[in-house]
Amino acid sequence: MDYHDSPEEAAFRREVRDFVSREAPEEYRVHHRPPVDAGGSGDDTLQEWRRRVASKGWLAAHWPKAYGGASLPVIQQFILKEEFALQRVIHPGNRGVEMVGPTIIMHGSDTQKAAMLPPILRGEHVYCQGFSEPGAGSDLASLQLRATRDGDDYVLNGQKIWTSNATTCNQMFLLARSDPEAPKHRGISYFVTPVDVPGLSIRPIPDMAGGADLCETFFDNVRIPAANRIGDENRGWYVAMTTLDFERSGIAGAVGIFLGVRDLIARLPKERMTLARSHRLADFLIAASVARLMAYHVADLQNRGRVPNHEASMVKLFSSELMRRIDTEAVSMFGLQGALWKGNGGREVRDGRYARALSGSLPAVIAGGTSEVQRGIIATRGLGLPRG
Repeated sequence: MDYHDSPEEAAFRREVRDFVSREAPEEYRVHHRPPVDAGGSGDDTLQEWRRRVASKGWLAAHWPKAYGGASLPVIQQFILKEEFALQRVIHPGNRGVEMVGPTIIMHGSDTQKAAMLPPILRGEHVYCQGFSEPGAGSDLASLQLRATRDGDDYVLNGQKIWTSNATTCNQMFLLARSDPEAPKHRGISYFVTPVDVPGLSIRPIPDMAGGADLCETFFDNVRIPAANRIGDENRGWYVAMTTLDFERSGIAGAVGIFLGVRDLIARLPKERMTLARSHRLADFLIAASVARLMAYHVADLQNRGRVPNHEASMVKLFSSELMRRIDTEAVSMFGLQGALWKGNGGREVRDGRYARALSGSLPAVIAGGTSEVQRGIIATRGLGLPRG
């Protein structure tokens, strides 16, 4: 593919850059960024920024215009995310915009589209993801949360884990086993539900980076209307694959990696810049550029109507492993100070940012599919190697 912008793409890039420079609130630039999935509509500044982006159709750039999107080609969607990232400004979308909305558009009924899509664009419905379970992580199809049909409802019993941001969201999309006798991929249904329903409880899980966004959720005879099932009963696995296809783009992460390396170079004291470290930093810059080109390759495949598979796994594997290497090196470069968190009498580096980043990048090679899973996909689906 040609990685240079066409004249139309270059014009669109300038339009996005000018818009962000002119309209983005200063307090929502990356150094003061709010939680991406902050619940409800209580943050007036976030709501106003969301309204400005939505007025351009860019909040849901990949949605059809009929549903409030911009119907942008895939390449322009990547340019949009890249320019937001380059200017260190958050895109005010969330899981509802990026994952649930497109799934409802593809698999939902007209009634569901009319009821569920507008609140997503208004920022009123903010979603968390109920997929993983204690015994169903990398092997997601082994999930056991039970959904039993009872008249016009389903009754759910079981547990989910790693339900990120569940305490700050007001909606959840989830998978549940609706036919325990069927083969594991064929007995699953896909639901959406408010989280403030009787019997659904949430417990935060403190993480090693000092956050409490991770949660476990418990379902004790939770009733969900059958009208909240997306797609056919027992066909939820295939609906979920649509959601997961929309989960990754890679470009914003690749740009973030590049900017992180550049910042590290600028902030590292000269006396710590040894020849070996300068070589490693140069390698990181080159690798970050490679990650960006890999993400663009995925976009090009989508732009030509192909569905990336092992190519997306390559981006995820390469980027997450690179991020971990960079964060490990950053802490090492600053010595013991680099490992200090905020609150150590000012001895910490950049308010403990490098220590927090390292703590956050370690699980990044697990979340969204472990590095081992990604390597397996690349080996079998990309290289055609036999399954072990």
